[in-house]
Amino acid sequence: MGSYVLSYFPVRGRAEPIRLLLADQGISWKEDEVQIADWFSGKEELKKKQAVFGQLPKLQDQDFALYQSNSILRYLGRKHGLIGSNDQENALIDMSNDGVEDLRLKFSRLVFYEFETGKEKYLQDLPNHLTPFERILSRNSNGSKFLVGEKISYADYNLFDVLQCHLDLSSTCLSAFPLLSAYVERILSRPKLGEYLQSEGRKKRPITPKHK
Repeated sequence: MGSYVLSYFPVRGRAEPIRLLLADQGISWKEDEVQIADWFSGKEELKKKQAVFGQLPKLQDQDFALYQSNSILRYLGRKHGLIGSNDQENALIDMSNDGVEDLRLKFSRLVFYEFETGKEKYLQDLPNHLTPFERILSRNSNGSKFLVGEKISYADYNLFDVLQCHLDLSSTCLSAFPLLSAYVERILSRPKLGEYLQSEGRKKRPITPKHK
């Protein structure tokens, strides 16, 4: 515990679900903030060469380094018991997390490449992309708990972050989704997570470099 170092840019981005998991579980970590300009100008050439796929985030766990955000989430999930109680639950958690990744990619494409021309159409299509998550929730205790099973999993932190990104895009985007709306509020009420969300570190980070 407390040995983690998270290397990423000064934005929420793909590192934020990792931060949410650590904060909610009361696990301390250190931020290794990499400036975006330095990363692309060559000033962080060594870190970039060390990155397996030339990308961040990176999680350093003592002498073990891991890259790729979803791999980091799964690693922390297994290490800290944020997984299912059997193989079927674990498969459903993996499936849900893959679905979150698909939605995150759509959101990123909008923000980075199509925001000026595609926002209206994106929001029109968004219910089609949110409906599967509403359905997944409905199949687990009628939507009163988490994505899968009785306890929170690493996929919940990922979904919560993506939903917050979309609420920033449109504060009413969950209006037609009562289970997802209640889910967000339920996770927001978790004390340690709430404390992190009010922290200066969190508040100073935009969602992406495109946000102010």
